[in-house]
Amino acid sequence: MERPRETDQPVDDATAQAATRAWQGLHTLLLERHNRRKEVADALGMSFSRIRALRRIAPGPLTLRDLAQRMSTDPPYTTVIVDDLVRRGFAERVTHPVDRRSKLVRLTEEGKAAAHRAATILATPPDDLLALPREDIEALDRVVTRLLG
Repeated sequence: MERPRETDQPVDDATAQAATRAWQGLHTLLLERHNRRKEVADALGMSFSRIRALRRIAPGPLTLRDLAQRMSTDPPYTTVIVDDLVRRGFAERVTHPVDRRSKLVRLTEEGKAAAHRAATILATPPDDLLALPREDIEALDRVVTRLLG
């Protein structure tokens, strides 16, 4: 089944083919050639799912339910991840300030440092991108910004 498009503008075959090539190329670049997930997992010595949890908690404490929702994981698996982060000294469970029956998960200073390190690794552009001429990088930046906007 074909997904409905969000625009009513017609797309000619050449444009559709170019968009398909660009999309497939982005997929290859981001998920195959320059996938930083293994690099960050190796650097921090833990699975990428734990790193995702660190990064989701970094802005502020979350309940397990909220964390599970933000990670699109089920609560029992989220508990396993949080237990591991607590064991490693990256997170702690604290009493919710409003609902004393509930717990929040927050990062320790070590956890904040690990989340920052992960974010830095994941945000580092590959050398192939940095080797492009400035105008190409700026054009790509404009396109990505427009697509995200």
